[in-house]
Formats: sequence, structure tokens, C-alpha cells
Amino acid sequence: MQETSHVVVPQRADSLPRKRAKTVTEQLLDELAEAGGRIVKREATGRETEKWPIRVAAARRSGKVPKGKELHAGWCRDGYEIRLVDTPAWRLAVLPPVPVPTRLTKPHPVVKALQKHPRPMGLTASVQGRALRLIHALLTSTQKLGHTSAVGTVQGAPPPHRRRNGPPHFTITAQGQQCDFLVLQEQDRAEHIPTKKELADAEKYSWTRIPRYDYSPADRLRIRINGGQPHRASEWADTATRPLEDQLAEIVQEVGLRGEAAERKRLADLEAARQKRLRWEAAKRQAEIDYAEAYRVQHLESQEAAWRHATRLAEYLSALRRHAETLPAGEEKSAVEVWITWAATHVQRLNPLSGTPRLPDIPDPRPEDLKPFMRGWSPYGPTY
Repeated sequence: MQETSHVVVPQRADSLPRKRAKTVTEQLLDELAEAGGRIVKREATGRETEKWPIRVAAARRSGKVPKGKELHAGWCRDGYEIRLVDTPAWRLAVLPPVPVPTRLTKPHPVVKALQKHPRPMGLTASVQGRALRLIHALLTSTQKLGHTSAVGTVQGAPPPHRRRNGPPHFTITAQGQQCDFLVLQEQDRAEHIPTKKELADAEKYSWTRIPRYDYSPADRLRIRINGGQPHRASEWADTATRPLEDQLAEIVQEVGLRGEAAERKRLADLEAARQKRLRWEAAKRQAEIDYAEAYRVQHLESQEAAWRHATRLAEYLSALRRHAETLPAGEEKSAVEVWITWAATHVQRLNPLSGTPRLPDIPDPRPEDLKPFMRGWSPYGPTY
């Protein structure tokens, strides 16, 4: 029986299956995992740095961020910081829906104050009733949580293009943190069709500009919050899939989160102030010790200088006595002896060894006396 030989034909390199290249998002997540969840991009050129916010936004939309994790990013002193952190518990919490009444039979006091004015928020009649019902639901829910509220400015609304930065329509205060609320009406945009007069004016006057779009008030609303530390967002708006009625629970939670953050900051500030005072008090005690030591050194040096001065005067007195012995008896010699007697008493007073040298009594230091020893602190207190 004839044997058959098997010949192995090598495959071409281009026919082998290629390994799929990782996407930019996958590369970013791998880099974060290897770095322990935090990286800082330090690029030499601005163009290279500007791409990272876009990449982070794309990674968030990709759905590839690990479950239970979030991407946080922002500019810092060293560059663009990107962090992969655990999703906070408040974001995973199941929020109870906020009921919105179909009619305002017993409106909240703040809503009553708004109803006394025809257009307190600058809204059209088609949406004002709904806006007041949303506000009532929001205020009632936050009041049950112990938050307080107050009416804002109702003396007319600024022009539409300035309302986002206008005074608040009402406020809600949670744990000392005041949140300012604005209820805004969205605008629809349409291509502007120039009129004959606009075309004629544009042809006649070089400074005339024909607007590109026309804006008209829509039936959609937007709620904007200012004040405190944002968590979920600072604005909520009607969308095709989620009306504001379905988003009120998030706004109620946002108010509580900002209040909790403000309370944590208040307690942290109190603790920081307490620690600062403790450090200042320790510095002050050490300054008093250093001041007392410097006072003793100064007193010792002044004693040594007085002793040297008295010693020199004593030598002069010895020479003066020898000179007096050479003088003949009479009025001149008597005058010299009187001078010697006074001088000897004076030298004895000057000489610290004439008494009993001891530690000096330390006087109470004034703030200015402690200033050289406070090591950068103010002697008047930790806040100066």
C-alpha cells in the first residue's frame, strides 16, 4: 500500500486573524486601572491637553465604565486629572416620586405669594399654571424634610436673555445652605425670513444686521438652582422622554445633598478653626518660654556688662586713692577724699556682685514682646 505524505503549506501573514486594537476608551480605562484609579495628563501643548475632556465624555457615554464606578475629571494645577471612583450611594438610591397636584386647592404660602402677581416669573399663561404646581410640589416635599423656603423677587422678570442670571423666584434652605431657584421658559428657534424692509435697510445701511433666527416661547420649562455644592446637576428641563414632573425627586434630593455638604463643610471649618487655635496656643506658649529665656539671657548679659563697668571704675578708684595719698594735707586733699567716698558707694551699687545674684522676675509680656518668637503667627490671635 502506497504511503501518502502530508505537506504543510504555511499560511500567509495577511491571512492570519488580526488582534483587535483597543479603543481610546479601553486604553484610558486600562491606564486608570494600572495607576490605581487616578492619572494626571501633563501635555506639552494645549492642543494635546484639550482632547482629554472629549475622551472622558466619550468614555462616559460608551457604557464601558465598570459597574459601580464613575469617571471624574477636571483641571488641576498639574494638568488634567482623571479619576475612576466608586459610585456614591446617593446616586444609587431609589427616590420616591414627588406627587404633583392637578389643581392648586391649598397652595403653599410661597406659591400664594407668587399668585398675587400676574407674571412674577415672566412665563406665558400657557405654562404658568403648571410652573406653580411644580413649585408647590417641590416646596411641599422639601418642607416635609425639614427645609425652609421663601419667596424671591416677584417685581417683574428681566428680559429673556438675562433671566438665567436674574434674581431667584424662590429659595429653599437646607441645613443653613440657601438654594436659589429660577423657573425658566424654553425658547423655540426658527430660521428668520427677512422682510422687505430689513432687506432694504441692510442694503442701505452697512451697520444693519438681519437676525438669523426667530425665537418664540415654548411650552417646555427649565428649573435652575444656584448656591451650594452641585451633585447631580444645577439644571433640569423638560425633554421628550422625561417631563419635569418625573425629575422633581432628583431636585428634592439635590437640595438635601447640598445642605448635607454645607453642614459637612461647616463642621470641617469649625474643626479646622479649632485645630488652628490649638496650634496658635501651642506657639504662644512656646513664645512665652522663649521670651522668658531671652529675658534671662539679656539680664545676664547686662549684669556682666555692669560688672565689667564697675571693675574698671574700681581700678580707677584705686589709682585715685594712691593719688590722694601723695597730696599734702589740706583743703584739696579733703575734696578728693569726699569724691572718693561718693565714687566708692556708686561703684558698689553698680557691681552686681555686691548683692546676691539670682534669677530675675519675668514681667508679663505684651503682644509686641512675643512677636519675635511667634514663628510667623500673630501674637493677637490665630485669625490675624
